[in-house]
Amino acid sequence: MESMVQTEPESISAVFRKYSQFPTPVSVTVSPEILESRGERHINLFTEWSQNDTARGTRLRFSKQYTVICSGRTVVRALPPGHCSHLQGELLTRCSPSGSLKAVIRDTSCHGVGHQFLEIWSKNGLIKSLDLTSLNKHGQVYCDAHFGCLAWSPCEGRVLYVAEKKQVNPSFVSEASRVSHDNVGAGPSGEEVTGGKQEDRSVYQEDWGEGLASKRTPVLCVADIDKGTVLLPQGTPAQVSPGQALWAPGGEGVLFVGWWHTPFRLGLRFCSNRRSALFHLDFEGNCECLSSDSSAISSPRLSPDGQYIVYLQGQVFGPHNQCLSLQLYDWVRKKITLLVDVVKRPLGGEFAGIYEALPACCWSSDSQRVLFSSPRRNWKELFVVDVGTKRVMRLIDTNEEFGSWKLLANERDLMVVSCSGPNFPPCLNAGFLPPPGGEAAISWTPLEDPCEISDLEWRVLNITPTQQEENAQYAGLDFDALLIKPRGLRAAVKIPLAVFAHGGPHSHFCAEWNVFTSALARVGFAVLMVNYRGSTGFGQDSILSLIGNVGSQDVKDMQRAVLTALQSDRTLDPKRVAVMGGSHGGFLACHLIGQYPEFYRACATRNPVINAATLLGTSDIVDWRYGVLGLQYSFDRLPNPDDLAAMLQCSPIVHAAQIRTPVLLMLGGKDKRVSPHQGLELYRALKGRGSPVRLLWFTEDGHSLSRVDTQLDCFLNTALWFLQHLDLL
Repeated sequence: MESMVQTEPESISAVFRKYSQFPTPVSVTVSPEILESRGERHINLFTEWSQNDTARGTRLRFSKQYTVICSGRTVVRALPPGHCSHLQGELLTRCSPSGSLKAVIRDTSCHGVGHQFLEIWSKNGLIKSLDLTSLNKHGQVYCDAHFGCLAWSPCEGRVLYVAEKKQVNPSFVSEASRVSHDNVGAGPSGEEVTGGKQEDRSVYQEDWGEGLASKRTPVLCVADIDKGTVLLPQGTPAQVSPGQALWAPGGEGVLFVGWWHTPFRLGLRFCSNRRSALFHLDFEGNCECLSSDSSAISSPRLSPDGQYIVYLQGQVFGPHNQCLSLQLYDWVRKKITLLVDVVKRPLGGEFAGIYEALPACCWSSDSQRVLFSSPRRNWKELFVVDVGTKRVMRLIDTNEEFGSWKLLANERDLMVVSCSGPNFPPCLNAGFLPPPGGEAAISWTPLEDPCEISDLEWRVLNITPTQQEENAQYAGLDFDALLIKPRGLRAAVKIPLAVFAHGGPHSHFCAEWNVFTSALARVGFAVLMVNYRGSTGFGQDSILSLIGNVGSQDVKDMQRAVLTALQSDRTLDPKRVAVMGGSHGGFLACHLIGQYPEFYRACATRNPVINAATLLGTSDIVDWRYGVLGLQYSFDRLPNPDDLAAMLQCSPIVHAAQIRTPVLLMLGGKDKRVSPHQGLELYRALKGRGSPVRLLWFTEDGHSLSRVDTQLDCFLNTALWFLQHLDLL
């Protein structure tokens, strides 16, 4: 049968390089408006973007300025943007409340040697620079999304951030000084900090797991701009690690999320189920817990009038990603109100719940509405909830072009959103939030013309499990899949199919720009991205339905989606089907080739879970091995033979003897989430049986295999592996 697939390595690499160089917007700052004599207003938008430089194997950040012309509550037009500027060494940036100043945390390190600075900029240039490294009050400043923050005080005289607690040099500090010097001898939970005595040099220091390996003991830091000093406020509870800090109303202390790190730390990245609480710390050292202390708390956001704080709340342990509730804390009345509850099972196209962090600026200007983005089935959409009525409304009526709308900024009700689709790289749109009751009349203005990839097309498949595949406890659940493929092929052409399983397992494939998927489709494959039962965006019942059923329900859903796609689209080649996935997606890919050994012709996996029993003691999220089986986890729980047997039974390794499909394994040597020895376990099992297998080992990469050079390497090898074993070379 005729094929239109690209087969030359140079051509395949060129496609990925081209698609991976489309930049992604990271943040937007809205400047104060400038009035004109004609009644129009100019508003400048300062945007930051991330872009892969595949030639140098690095990820760049740059800025771009837009100007929008507004009349009333309408964006009339956007002026052409200026030139882009490379943001060298900027870790965090934040404009002051008045917009007259900007704080920047800058790293000047080169090959691990250098300093971190806090810079204060005005519109006329740099006015202050604090060498944080030389001040020696703390370690590296946190710039991650979990702990990191940069916040101006209301008076614009101080800046709040989070950094690593200063460690004592073990060789030169005496016992007396290590107890008295800035309290550094006392660890976060009362234990001795390593260092301070020669015999402490090799004591193990816990970190916060995958993606947060350098984060151990965060501390709150307040820089006084005029004095050029840094203060570390005292009073944080010994059992918690602070982060996501912001100023309390009126600058009366700070608010922060504190994560319990006793009796030991569990991995935090991709996990919304870690015990945490919202705290208020004043500058007298008094600390008060404002929220539940037995839940998982995140994303505190203060209303413009200073009366309300909204935050997300979930359950501790259980699913690592879950549907979250939105809580409202009344600062004046000291009262908590449930604003948006967990959605168990959405009806039709209704709101399906909150599954991700709140935007940094999520409040309407009148402090009466909260805006956020969240998955709804295969889409990511923009929602607003009214504080008074608690009604949740969609702000997007149609998704003809874009499947993903992500709110980046909302200042004085001017919203800036990042939009993308499987055939549309990210672009920015701006629009004003209408008055209450008029949300359906919102009008969006593109800041630049979107760039459509006209060679690709996509659609959504809705899938209903068969009667035999139903979950008796959660009956009636359906799921979806996204099918992306080359556009405009001749009728005689049969397209090879690459089946894509997402990780998590409680995450989802959104109809957004995905470099790997779009590039693979441009090479000539159809790609089926399956949101099996247990994916986010379908309600909490869907998530809970997978607990105790991994390796069975999710595998059957994947296979049902593939059969549905092949039956509904006759351009797909049923004799050329491959499967791929990472983490739990790799777990599913290996299950599929083990349980359906004659169906799939090739398999590519990234850091797959192969044996849950042997993973138990090597992962930073040890609780999840119990959670997937529906077993209650506690810090002091030890596995018994029944636990280990159940973990083994749900794992792909039990089907290894049936695997005939050629397998490509891609492993990160620094993976803390799924040990690379998981992949090695399958590699040896397949090698021992003479089954085709190839292993790529990325020494300096972790679980996500996110380095720029690694991404290109993985894509090229995956494409060539599929081409080789689907007989397309």
